[in-house]
Amino acid sequence: LLEVTATRPRTVTTDQHPAYRRAIRWLVGRRARHRTTQYLNNYTEQSHRGLKQRYYPMLGFGNFESASRFCSAFDELRDYFRVKRRGQSHVSLADQRQIFIDRWRSMVAEVAAV
Repeated sequence: LLEVTATRPRTVTTDQHPAYRRAIRWLVGRRARHRTTQYLNNYTEQSHRGLKQRYYPMLGFGNFESASRFCSAFDELRDYFRVKRRGQSHVSLADQRQIFIDRWRSMVAEVAAV
């Protein structure tokens, strides 16, 4: 967070894990407000929902290297297939589906060519 934004946040929202309080004070400072409300933390928790749905059936990872390899590949593919809004206009579900199919076909063609 600090490397990406280059600013210190005023509030930090986490779940109620006891290690967070000390880490936030150490990294962000004592002035930061630490909120531990379950519902306010929902965006942070949902950001890795897709990843969790993929590795739970695999019963976790055997080691750190395999987890790192999987997460980097998963994030790259997810970003490739995710349809981003063009400007502020809404992209319909049918258009999203068509964009996904086009990207899938082009990726399969590239892999087949190799």
